[in-house]
Parts: sequence; C-alpha cells; structure tokens
Amino acid sequence: MDRPAEQRYVITLSCPDTIGIVARIAGFLADAGGWIVEAGYHSDPDTGWFFTRQVVRADSLPFDADELRARFAEVAAELGGEADWTVTDTAVPKRAVVLVTKEPHCLHDLLGRVAAGELPVQLDAVIGNRAELGDLVRAHGVPFHHVAFPPPGSDAPKAAAFEELRALVDQHDPDAIVLARFMQILPPELCRAWAGRALNIHHSFLPSFVGARPYHQAHARGVKLVGATCHYVTPDLDAGPIVEQDVIRVDHGDTTADMVRRGRDIERLVLARGLRWHLEDRVLVHGNKTVVFR
Repeated sequence: MDRPAEQRYVITLSCPDTIGIVARIAGFLADAGGWIVEAGYHSDPDTGWFFTRQVVRADSLPFDADELRARFAEVAAELGGEADWTVTDTAVPKRAVVLVTKEPHCLHDLLGRVAAGELPVQLDAVIGNRAELGDLVRAHGVPFHHVAFPPPGSDAPKAAAFEELRALVDQHDPDAIVLARFMQILPPELCRAWAGRALNIHHSFLPSFVGARPYHQAHARGVKLVGATCHYVTPDLDAGPIVEQDVIRVDHGDTTADMVRRGRDIERLVLARGLRWHLEDRVLVHGNKTVVFR
C-alpha cells in the first residue's frame, strides 16, 4: 500500500507506570517494520502514571491506520485496563469550529494562520453570539452563524441559545471547539459533551484573576506581569486542565488599556500554540493536569 512519505501515524498512550512499557511499544512497532520519527515519554512519580507520544512513518508499515489501531489495542490491553490511548492519521484533516463574540484579535489571528497553512486544521465554521464578526469570517471563505443570546444583564434564559449552538457545532463533529473570546459560560452539560475538545483562551495567567475583567483586576493589584492561559473547558469556571501559558511584563505606568493591548498579543500566541498542540495530539490529559509533548 503506497503512502506519501510525509504521512504519519501518531500514537498516544497513558497508563499505570510499570517496567517494560517503552520496550513493549518499541518492540511492537519494530516487529511491524515501523519507523519511529518522534518519541516522547514522561513518568509521573506523583500519580504513578506513564505517558508517551510516538510518531511513525505511515509508509513503513504494511497496514493502514485502522489495522494499526486494532493491533495496538492488544498492546494497550496488556499494559492495563485503565490505559487511555489513541492512534491518529495525519492524512485525515482535523476539523475545528470557533466560537466568538465581538473581540476580533484571536479570531483574526486564527483565520490568518489557517489561510497561510500554519495550522493543521480545516475550519468548518465560526459561530458568534453577536453578528459583528460575520463579514471578517466570510471574507476568508468560512461559514459564519449567528446565535442570538439574551443581552448582557438580562434575566432571560439562555437554554434555547445553547441548544442552537450545540446543534450547529455537533453537526460538524469537530476535533476542536475553540472559544476565541466567546464570553459566554458554557453550561455543564456542554462542558461534558465537549470534554477534551473545547479549548478556551483566558486573558489572565491562571489561576490568578479568574472570571470577568482580569486586566482590571491585575491593574488594581499593581502586577508586573500579565499573561494568558489556554485551557480545556470544564464545568469549573476557568479551572480546566492548562495547555499553554505565557506572560508579558508591564509596569506602574501602564494603564488598564495598555495592559489590554499588550495582553492581546499574548492571547493570540498562547491560543495558537495550544490549538496546534491539541491538533497534533501532543496534549495528554490526566485528571486536571496535562502532559504536553512540545
């Protein structure tokens, strides 16, 4: 079976740590003729768990990704019934849906990176709870959907809007749901349905300054660093497993507006990095922590 030389199969595994895991996986791949081009390992002494990510040249194996999954399932079973593993094929494009409100900076950055081929993703749709960013999205040839939510401060229920949102997202069955300054708190049932796929960019270096207006909170505290955090969405507000973070220095002369402007630069970079690592299967989640094979 001929495959392009650049095509890869990516194997991830997390399981209880024990002797011989690396040898078992390497032996399995070697016996099949697998050519490993990238390998990462982490043994966590605090939890007693082992994590690995292996990248194999697809053209080195005599079978396809489905057969690799079937065969690797037997290996994973030997390593413990609690093992969590995936096998993905880089020839199958990952898909994403982006959720926005009215802040354009993260969306604009993602659209530019996708257009330039810098992110390994097919952007299926952008969904906004306001209509302002529709023209920007459509200019990039991406479908835009507006879901009307009750205005800020309203006591009107949001259940119908979230049901519409869920239907629009789920019809694409995306590998990533990106909250690019969506500014709506997902209900617990959506957090659970999209667990491990919904990524949020929070404009603060978590766990400091959770919730709304973090730059205003930071300015009031006189901080010397502001940052951004890309994390998975969970029912606990701004407390999901962290994928990526970064900071930028500020000083006593900076206004809140200065902090917002500087912070936007960090938000763009942190979200793009976190999304890329998620799409490349570099992020393994265990409990409320992540192992990221950068």
